[in-house]
Amino acid sequence: MSNAFVIPIELRWRDLDAFNHLNNATYLSLLEEARIRWFAQLGEPWVTEEFAPVVASSTLNYRAPVNYPATLQIELFSERIGETSVVIGHRIKGEDGRVHCDGNVVAVWINVKSGKPRALPEGVRRAAERLVG
Repeated sequence: MSNAFVIPIELRWRDLDAFNHLNNATYLSLLEEARIRWFAQLGEPWVTEEFAPVVASSTLNYRAPVNYPATLQIELFSERIGETSVVIGHRIKGEDGRVHCDGNVVAVWINVKSGKPRALPEGVRRAAERLVG
């Protein structure tokens, strides 16, 4: 996918479950790490004392197990950009290109003090617009 933020993440031994493959709950942690790395490279504020993102929902479709050892490619892209939120699509792929998981996360920016939604930070909006498929 050309309009995607792609980051490689190497599995750790502790990421495995009793069946020696990636634990289903760990997928969320990998996706969180990829989102934070994407936001951190924006070069503009995406979280401050006044505003921050929260995950409103997440959808994960498990397509194939991931066995250890593995380096995964996490792809992030924008599915929808709203006034206060962005739907961030994701794919977790193996080095061979096989899709192990796909889905999306709805991230909503809130006012930290009130807990109410607020407008997307401009840097996040611009970055999300670059990742529309």
